[in-house]
Amino acid sequence: MMGKEEFLIEFASLLAREPGGLTGDEALDELEGWDSLAVVSFMGFADERFGITLSAKEIESYVKINDLFDMVTKKVPVS
Repeated sequence: MMGKEEFLIEFASLLAREPGGLTGDEALDELEGWDSLAVVSFMGFADERFGITLSAKEIESYVKINDLFDMVTKKVPVS
Protein backbone atom coordinates (compact mmCIF):
# COMPACT_ATOMS: atom_id res chain seq x y z
CA MET A 1 0.00 0.00 0.00
CA MET A 2 1.14 3.50 -0.80
CA GLY A 3 1.86 5.76 2.16
CA LYS A 4 0.43 9.23 2.51
CA GLU A 5 3.70 10.98 1.62
CA GLU A 6 4.04 9.05 -1.62
CA PHE A 7 0.35 9.69 -2.38
CA LEU A 8 0.89 13.44 -1.93
CA ILE A 9 3.89 13.36 -4.26
CA GLU A 10 1.87 11.52 -6.92
CA PHE A 11 -1.07 13.90 -6.40
CA ALA A 12 1.21 16.92 -6.82
CA SER A 13 2.42 15.40 -10.07
CA LEU A 14 -1.18 15.15 -11.32
CA LEU A 15 -1.50 18.89 -10.71
CA ALA A 16 1.85 19.62 -12.40
CA ARG A 17 3.23 20.88 -9.06
CA GLU A 18 6.54 20.38 -7.39
CA PRO A 19 6.51 17.48 -4.93
CA GLY A 20 6.60 18.29 -1.25
CA GLY A 21 4.32 21.31 -1.26
CA LEU A 22 1.09 19.58 -0.26
CA THR A 23 -0.02 18.55 3.22
CA GLY A 24 -3.30 16.86 2.38
CA ASP A 25 -5.36 19.46 4.24
CA GLU A 26 -5.86 21.55 1.09
CA ALA A 27 -9.43 21.96 -0.14
CA LEU A 28 -9.73 20.46 -3.61
CA ASP A 29 -11.90 23.26 -4.96
CA GLU A 30 -9.22 25.80 -3.98
CA LEU A 31 -6.28 23.97 -5.56
CA GLU A 32 -4.78 25.49 -8.67
CA GLY A 33 -4.85 22.81 -11.34
CA TRP A 34 -7.69 20.75 -9.81
CA ASP A 35 -10.11 20.71 -12.72
CA SER A 36 -11.98 18.15 -14.80
CA LEU A 37 -8.76 17.01 -16.48
CA ALA A 38 -7.14 16.46 -13.08
CA VAL A 39 -10.19 14.47 -11.95
CA VAL A 40 -9.89 12.22 -15.02
CA SER A 41 -6.14 11.88 -14.40
CA PHE A 42 -6.85 10.90 -10.79
CA MET A 43 -9.33 8.27 -12.01
CA GLY A 44 -6.61 6.80 -14.23
CA PHE A 45 -4.07 6.95 -11.40
CA ALA A 46 -6.44 5.11 -9.02
CA ASP A 47 -7.14 2.44 -11.62
CA GLU A 48 -3.53 1.94 -12.70
CA ARG A 49 -1.91 2.16 -9.29
CA PHE A 50 -4.54 0.58 -7.05
CA GLY A 51 -6.85 -1.34 -9.38
CA ILE A 52 -9.92 0.59 -8.27
CA THR A 53 -12.50 2.25 -10.48
CA LEU A 54 -13.80 5.64 -9.43
CA SER A 55 -16.37 7.89 -11.03
CA ALA A 56 -15.87 11.62 -11.49
CA LYS A 57 -19.01 12.20 -9.43
CA GLU A 58 -17.56 10.16 -6.56
CA ILE A 59 -14.25 12.02 -6.66
CA GLU A 60 -15.98 15.39 -6.77
CA SER A 61 -17.87 14.53 -3.58
CA TYR A 62 -14.65 14.75 -1.55
CA VAL A 63 -13.52 18.03 -0.03
CA LYS A 64 -9.80 17.66 0.77
CA ILE A 65 -6.83 15.72 -0.56
CA ASN A 66 -6.84 13.75 2.71
CA ASP A 67 -10.40 12.66 1.93
CA LEU A 68 -9.22 11.18 -1.38
CA PHE A 69 -6.32 9.42 0.35
CA ASP A 70 -8.64 7.97 3.01
CA MET A 71 -11.11 6.81 0.37
CA VAL A 72 -8.40 5.12 -1.70
CA THR A 73 -6.91 3.35 1.32
CA LYS A 74 -10.35 2.02 2.26
CA LYS A 75 -11.05 0.74 -1.27
CA VAL A 76 -7.70 -0.89 -2.00
CA PRO A 77 -7.98 -4.65 -1.72
CA VAL A 78 -5.76 -6.10 0.98
CA SER A 79 -3.31 -8.63 -0.41
